[in-house]
Parts: sequence; C-alpha cells; structure tokens
Amino acid sequence: MNQRELFLRHVAQTSDLPLLGVDVNIKEAKGVKLIDENGKEYFDLISGISVSNIGHCHPKVLDAINNQAQKFMHLMVYGEFNQSPQVKYAIELTNLLPPQLNSVYYTTSGSEATEGALKLAKRVTGRTEIICFKNAYHGSTHGALSVMGDEFFKNSFRPLLPDIKILELNNLNDLNFISSKTAAVIIEPIQGEAGVRKANTEFLKLLRQKCDTHCVLLIFDEIQTGFGRTGSLFAFEQAEVIPDVLLIAKGMGGGLPIGAFISSTQLMSSLTNNPVLGHINTFGGNAVCVAAANATLSVILEENLISRANEIEKIIRTQLNHPSIKELRVYGALGAIDFGNEELNMRIIKSCIENGIITDWFLFCPTAMRIAPPLTITDEELFEALQKIIAVLSMI
Repeated sequence: MNQRELFLRHVAQTSDLPLLGVDVNIKEAKGVKLIDENGKEYFDLISGISVSNIGHCHPKVLDAINNQAQKFMHLMVYGEFNQSPQVKYAIELTNLLPPQLNSVYYTTSGSEATEGALKLAKRVTGRTEIICFKNAYHGSTHGALSVMGDEFFKNSFRPLLPDIKILELNNLNDLNFISSKTAAVIIEPIQGEAGVRKANTEFLKLLRQKCDTHCVLLIFDEIQTGFGRTGSLFAFEQAEVIPDVLLIAKGMGGGLPIGAFISSTQLMSSLTNNPVLGHINTFGGNAVCVAAANATLSVILEENLISRANEIEKIIRTQLNHPSIKELRVYGALGAIDFGNEELNMRIIKSCIENGIITDWFLFCPTAMRIAPPLTITDEELFEALQKIIAVLSMI
C-alpha cells in the first residue's frame, strides 16, 4: 500500500474526499512553501488555516522550541509551579492589550478557549443564555458546536447546550434580543468560515452598549483573525470596541498547538472557587508551546508583519482581476475569492492544488476560495502565486 492508502486506512478522516482527492504527501515545509515527496513545491496560501502567520519553521521559533525542550517540556499546569515561559508570554501579550484584558488562561486549542470562555460567562453572570451569530464558527467541541451558526454541522450531535440564540450579523434590530437573561454574546469581528465577512463598526459599538446595559459578557473570537492577520494585532482594534473576553489560538504558536482565553483578573478569579478548579486542562500552557508563542509574537513585532498584512491586501486587490471572480473580500491577509458557484469553486481549488497552490473553501461559503498566506510572504512570491491562480482561472 502506498502512503495515501495507509493514510486513509489508519488516520481518522473528517471528509470522504480530503483535499478533493488530490494526493499530496508533504515531506517538508519552510517559509511559504510546502514540498512533497517528489520535490514538487506548493505555495501555502492558507497558512494551515491562519496558523503559520510567520511561515513554516521560522528559525526563531525553532530556536525557542529547542532551548525550552532542553530545560523542561511538561509540568503540571494547575498553578502548582511558577513557569517562567507562561509568565513571560502573558506579560508580553497583555502589555499589547487594553488594561482590562490582563489575565491569560492557556488552552491547547481554539475550541477549548471557546469552552472556557462560555463557562466563565455562566460562572460570572449566573445566567445560561448565550447569543451567537448566523454562520459563526467557534470550534467543534460540544459547547463550541452549540454556538456554531449553521445547522448542517449541528443536527447530528443534538442535544447541545440549551438557551442558545442565533442572531444576524450587522442587523441592528437583532441586538434587542440581548437582555438580562443573557450570559454572553460571542462574535467574530470578521467571520472566517462565513467567507470573510466583517462586522461593521456601528454594529459592534451598539453591541458593546447593549452588553454593558444588561451586564452581559462580550466575547470576541479572534482565533482566526488574530496575530496580525487582518492588519492589526487583533481585529477588534480597528473598531475600537473592547471585549470582556478575547479568544486566541491558531497563529499564536508558530505551528504548535496552543490557545487562550483572556479576560480581567477579577473575572478570571471566579474560576478559582465554587467550585475550585472551575476550568482545568492537562497541557494548556505547555512550556515548549508557550516558548514558541513568545518567539512568534516577537517575530510579528520585530518584522513589522502587522503592516505587512495591509501590504498583502493591496497586492491581492490589485492583482486578482478576472471575469470569473464575482466578489473579492479581503481584510489584511485574510481573503475570500467568491465565484458565486460551488461547483466552479471546487474545480478551481482542485486545479490550484494540482498547479502548486494550497487553498480550500469555507465551511459556510462553498462558493468562495480561501486566501490567507503567511505574513512573511515576499512580494515576488505573492505575485507568482497570484499569477498561478489567474492562470488556473483562465483555463477553467
């Protein structure tokens, strides 16, 4: 049996046809390139779904991983030990955030960050109602699935959390559903899996006001939009609306699994009592992962990758011109190329992969192709990759 057959037989699959049936066996990844077993190079234009914001195997991240691994890799993470990598990173990160976002709870993924935030909201408010939005994606665990704004992926796993309300993004009237019964509102400032759709500033400001009026926690999910991806360190900065809880992951660890939910020390303290150990995990804040995250944040700041995201947006907007493109939605280095037709989109994606461009579609917008390159991509690399896409569009 070849590698593909062994992969399909022994590794649990989430789709009947991963990567549209294209057989890609990656042996190496560096910078913005993936290299298969035959030496063929692919541009990674989705960064492992907004994970590799600083490219693959960045040398500073590798150094940080190696240095920490030689000291220790795993210790108990329930507060028994003061772990310097955790403390250092929490200080570095929260210094870049508004003062009220000063306490970091480490997790192993974005889904777990969502779970922790939902528990925090219920614990702080004593309420159970959670409000989310149509076509929102916050993870696939049971709690996160409950606040997913799409029924197709939820129905087979019911019953899920009760007291969930789903509103329409950017519908001001829908915000009147927020009440004194609501524990939290969870929202992506830019919806990723909806096909890169932005919550407008007026909507977010009124949302903040409604939450304040009814003492509701406002949770911003920046798992996909964080760490410079959309042209600011976090997308909420562009609207000047501050959440009570911030969710992060994906681009956080430079390729290693790590996430977090961040809030105030006052709110986080509610997880320490009634019951004690209100939220725990085994690997959250793993020293090697945190060291990688610290190095990743340093690279983003030192290499001015936040402003680079805005430059990437300009290049994408000016270079991607073709009659088959019905709409181009791009914010920083997060974009959706919408062809208005699912079957056409899938053919284009398959052809792109075959021609050395790694891309995919969006869960709730199958008519659009994802484009989210590493922020380290050079102009020359980006021009070449975009020209490959144009060439595919001209052939389809």
